[in-house]
Amino acid sequence: MLKKEWKQKGFIDEAVNVPEGMNETEYLKQEIRRMCQEKGAIILAHYYTIGDIQDIADFVGDSLALARKAAETDAKMMVMCGVHFMAETCKLLSPKKIVLCPDLNAGCSLADSCKAEDLKKFKDEHPGYQVISYVNTTAAVKALTDVVVTSGNAKKVVDQLPKDAKLIFGPDYNLGNYINEVTGRNMLLWNGGCHVHERFSVAKILELKKQYPHAIVMAHLECKGPVLALADVKGSTATMLNYAKQHDEKQYIVATEAGILHEMQRSCPDKEFIPVPPEISESGLECSCNECQYMKMNTLLKIYNCLKYEWPSVEVDPKIAKDAVKPIEKMLALS
Repeated sequence: MLKKEWKQKGFIDEAVNVPEGMNETEYLKQEIRRMCQEKGAIILAHYYTIGDIQDIADFVGDSLALARKAAETDAKMMVMCGVHFMAETCKLLSPKKIVLCPDLNAGCSLADSCKAEDLKKFKDEHPGYQVISYVNTTAAVKALTDVVVTSGNAKKVVDQLPKDAKLIFGPDYNLGNYINEVTGRNMLLWNGGCHVHERFSVAKILELKKQYPHAIVMAHLECKGPVLALADVKGSTATMLNYAKQHDEKQYIVATEAGILHEMQRSCPDKEFIPVPPEISESGLECSCNECQYMKMNTLLKIYNCLKYEWPSVEVDPKIAKDAVKPIEKMLALS
């Protein structure tokens, strides 16, 4: 039986008994894979989770790739190692499957910037507008949305909508502004942002460019305009990763959450990836990289415990789910 304090915490922190002579990390990895096989479970991990989690995951990807995997898997159970809205998306696309989230507190500053009640009010104030919502939103917001997009497919989806369509784009202002620029649209933009991508320092990028004059600068589309203006490659995490795989340049300055560097280095061991630091770290101290504390709430111990107890599981109100899944399915069809 789950302890009351675990439910209050939103995760299980029970310690593991490691056999004598074994390393705890390796033991947890071994037991996680054993339980996955035993329970018919798969582990989905975002590129921003820690390297140890990416190493034991069945599938690692960005938001679009994870959504596609959740829609097509025949596994009985999914462990979504990312943030809460990603687990909700898995549940929306596979409602009959068990979806586990290692820590229910793993939220998203971008999703928090757009509440369902606020979006409904904004929609009521702009009749005749379609709503395009970034995938970094709650199921309740998706239920008010006409089509969902990711940073990887936003332009492609918007390009397929009628040229005279009146559009609201949210919640990421930076991504919406970029899509307006490259499509010639004039979408109304929600004023939301990602706390990680908003912190990247233009001055630090300029310093790194001087230090590494031949390096390719990569920036995620959630970054501010001045950062994107300095980038040679602009796109999603998957776009950046694929560029590094397919090109010969040996050095890359990377402006996105530092977790992606694990997969970049694994895929391109002969190349150098330099993370762009934030202007000011959350601790106020000098920091060499920019990390999402929510993604880092996923740990091997939490994954082990959530598989062991099959909790915390993510559920979505059926009334919300009925409407929330439609814009995701439309996105998958358009992309």
